[in-house]
Amino acid sequence: MSTLKGLISVLLLILNTLFWTLPLLVLTLLKLVVPGRALERKVLAGLNAVALNWIGFNLWWIKHWVRPDVAFDVPDEIHPDTWWLVISNHKSWTDIFLLFMAVHRRIPMPRFFLKQQLIWVPVVGMAWWALEFPFMRRYTKEQLARHPKLAKRDRLATERMCKRARDLPIAIINFVEGTRFTPQKQAARQSPFTNLLRPKAGGIAQVMGLLGDRLGGIIDVTIDYQSPRPSFWAFLCGREGSIRLDARCLTIPDWMLAGQYHDDSNYKERFHTWLNALWLEKDASLSSHRW
Repeated sequence: MSTLKGLISVLLLILNTLFWTLPLLVLTLLKLVVPGRALERKVLAGLNAVALNWIGFNLWWIKHWVRPDVAFDVPDEIHPDTWWLVISNHKSWTDIFLLFMAVHRRIPMPRFFLKQQLIWVPVVGMAWWALEFPFMRRYTKEQLARHPKLAKRDRLATERMCKRARDLPIAIINFVEGTRFTPQKQAARQSPFTNLLRPKAGGIAQVMGLLGDRLGGIIDVTIDYQSPRPSFWAFLCGREGSIRLDARCLTIPDWMLAGQYHDDSNYKERFHTWLNALWLEKDASLSSHRW
């Protein structure tokens, strides 16, 4: 029975995506030809509306069909007319839908840092591109050693997004571990945390440098699963188990707005110290919770 529920869930997700494909395609083509950023912003507002409606219907059928056992603790002070930086741990593709469930229409249309390969996903990849999501490339240490200029490509993608975002509120969501947590990755990366991978500060530090004066704050999210190995398929089948999502608003320290991460070693060290302390606290919270 749970497998049938999962298959119907996938069908609902596909049908909802196909329903919004035509308006998405029309607005994407329009965005390519309209002259000037002012008109482009109006088209982008339409694209945001399409994306929010796509998310909204997905959340509706997830709530009434999948009926996940999720407990949310979200601060009241978040607002859709304010810029936000959202940081979270990452264990499953389910995390994205949990974040949507927690903050849908309570923050502006969110943007994620995405792998470059995801731009080729049918329909959805086009939507992400039109909505100006930043696409990140991943390089090995050997590639970066041979071609140091490659390191600047991701920074340029983030810079383009932040510059365009200064005149229209957005929420930037960053899974700062860079990938989903697994025990294998934890061991391979020699993570000092029990429940988390090492956080990466570069992306959020760049957002802070480019958009920090616009941000209303940082929303720190902790997602905890009862299952030791959560999966999106188990979630769609309605057999994931209990889930907890806690969010809190953090005030941006003044020092974060007064430095350059890639040019100031002292600022960089201070940023790493701040993020690692936050991750220690998050790790302790995950370890202390008992289902």
